[in-house]
Amino acid sequence: MYVANADRYKKMIYRKLGSSGLKLSVLSFGLWQNFGEQNDYEVCKQMILNAFDHGITHFDLANNYGPGPGHAEKVFGRILKDALMPYRDEIVISTKAGYGMWSGPYQDGGSRKYLISSLNQSLERMGIPYVDIFYHHRFDHETSLKETMLALRDIVLSGKALYVGLSNYNSEQLKAAHQILDQLNVPYVITQPSYSMLNRWIEQDHLLETQDSLGGGTICYSALAQGLLTNKYINDIPADSRAKNPNSWWFTEKNITPEARERLKKLDVIAKSRGQSIAQLALAWTLRNPKMTSTLISTSKIQQLEENLKTLDNLAFSDHELQQIEDALK
Repeated sequence: MYVANADRYKKMIYRKLGSSGLKLSVLSFGLWQNFGEQNDYEVCKQMILNAFDHGITHFDLANNYGPGPGHAEKVFGRILKDALMPYRDEIVISTKAGYGMWSGPYQDGGSRKYLISSLNQSLERMGIPYVDIFYHHRFDHETSLKETMLALRDIVLSGKALYVGLSNYNSEQLKAAHQILDQLNVPYVITQPSYSMLNRWIEQDHLLETQDSLGGGTICYSALAQGLLTNKYINDIPADSRAKNPNSWWFTEKNITPEARERLKKLDVIAKSRGQSIAQLALAWTLRNPKMTSTLISTSKIQQLEENLKTLDNLAFSDHELQQIEDALK
């Protein structure tokens, strides 16, 4: 029988989501790619429990996470049933809908039919009556924004989500959506963009500032650039790495260019001077702005999770270190 670590909250840092009353651990756990049909259940379970034992309270899912679609929610639901349900009120669970899930014309996007039916399926897979945060996963140019926002309102009113979020929206889209949500009195608290040292579009878009002005917080994903921002690829490509996985269409050997390796070598020098790995440096870097509420980690091994957790030992950056990083990324 699982009993949570009594000291789990002592080392974790928590930040408020904008002006809301909700706080997130600065490291949150995402179940995007490592909770599929091919993954060992006991390893998945131990990673989630280990994360919770270290104060990670936010677990992020989506209807299509796995692989295959829906499998991550099934696995997480089983972990809840086997171990975590007594701690449900200490956990923030989020899920999303927006990308393709089933056959036919109602299987993605932002329509009322799709969002409500998708959430119902997600709740069934996890075996819970509600999620804490429900996201629209992507902006849908084919559906009226008002229809999508009204669906999110009715989901909250139904009690199936406590808060709503918007993922992969840019600043202009966030402002348009928030104007509707605010009129509808919907508790919108969070946006989730991709962001890393190698993917900095939110800076040009001023998304952190926009979201803060709307009263919400931000959580980023892919902070390690699908694993590129680690010590793993400095010299070669390990046989068991994601880049060698034939099912990995989003990150392949083509991403590991000579230029990328040179950047990694420079970042490694900076990381070592801080007593960190490249991964720890990259995670801490995404949190350097206090407007970034949390950054998502997603691991396939316990040792990777433990390494990521050590990021908390050094989150501060000097101006000199930040300039060194900028120079290394050129």
